[in-house]
Amino acid sequence: MSSDLTAHSDQRTSRSGPTTVALVGAEFGWGSSGKLSAVLSALRDRPVPPLRFVGLASGLGRPLLAEHAVDAWHDLPADPDRLAPAVRELVRSQGVRAAVVVLDGAVATALLAAGVPTVFVDSLPFLWSEGDRAALPLDATVYCAQQSVELPPECLALLADARALRWVEAVIARPRTPEPTPDGAGRSTRRPYRRALISLGGLRAPRLGDPGHYPRLVVPAALEALVAHGVDEVHIAGNLPADLAGRLVDASIAPPRTTTGPLGHGAFLERLADSDVLLTSPGLTTLLEAGGLGVPTVCLPPQNLSQIFNGRYHSQALGAPVRVRWPKDVLVEDDALALRAEGEDHALAHIYDSIGRAAVDDDHRGVRHALRDEVLEALRRATAVDDWGALTTAIGTGGAAQVADALLDVLSTPGRPA
Repeated sequence: MSSDLTAHSDQRTSRSGPTTVALVGAEFGWGSSGKLSAVLSALRDRPVPPLRFVGLASGLGRPLLAEHAVDAWHDLPADPDRLAPAVRELVRSQGVRAAVVVLDGAVATALLAAGVPTVFVDSLPFLWSEGDRAALPLDATVYCAQQSVELPPECLALLADARALRWVEAVIARPRTPEPTPDGAGRSTRRPYRRALISLGGLRAPRLGDPGHYPRLVVPAALEALVAHGVDEVHIAGNLPADLAGRLVDASIAPPRTTTGPLGHGAFLERLADSDVLLTSPGLTTLLEAGGLGVPTVCLPPQNLSQIFNGRYHSQALGAPVRVRWPKDVLVEDDALALRAEGEDHALAHIYDSIGRAAVDDDHRGVRHALRDEVLEALRRATAVDDWGALTTAIGTGGAAQVADALLDVLSTPGRPA
């Protein structure tokens, strides 16, 4: 992302024209932009006042929102000291009158300070402890926290201080009803897996370092396991570095029809719906979308703190151990979780360092082989699961509409922009 403020348009909105709403997603993975996409789709499904959307930051996720009418995108400075003035200027020049922000606490705080009513979407409330208080916009106009299978006491104590807390269901796109099989049965027939999708997210997260460490360890292991399980077609999607994706596909270990490349949000959901099985780094949005479609899903090893929780919650809801863990000489999950008390950043540093050391170790092939065996075993266990929608059902699927309602409430409140 550019360190300078770059306005791609200086269009201003008069008070007689559409109401301008700013959209912001965290620069961590594609989940935030997927949620923004779902909220925009929910707004299209209901009568709303004329709205104009402008995007702030969210450089990583902009391609996922290409199908939506976002009038302009504006970069924000990386320097925290320059963020608030840059946001104030954009609010002024673009006539921003409300905002929806997913997980970017710093930009939400800047928008609130600039006088913009802001709906903050927190899809990872279970992650936070007292060490994260300063990073959360607890004074947001509406603080939409996504429900979870479990909510640790430290998270509940912190969110109790949110000024206008609303618990919402999963903020995901409306799932397409899976096509019935010829005999009228659904995916519970446990049909053999022949077509697979591998999805990797979170590889451009701040402070990550080398984004190639995780895929170099995990992708070859997953491909070998898929071949051993009888899969003959796989697509590798996600925010993989372009120069790395092709180098990870070794014809000697990959299914005969293996392709790579990022997918827009709609294209990803279509590919997911047509897949027999998904292997994914356990980002929560992806797990919930797969559950909404009833697609068998194996969680690859976690690459950040939230994914430890997500993989555990996924297996817990399904009642089946369909997640892959790192070998203990790479990462002990409970060690990372213990660092949460000091804030998420401390735990992330430990996870990133652990994966990085394994990726550059001369014996990293031993890690790859161990992961291959674990993925293969998880695939075998997955064939015994009947209800792949259990996690999604537990959380619900109405969150996008609920966030849209929160925005419309903000816009219609007397004394605020209408």
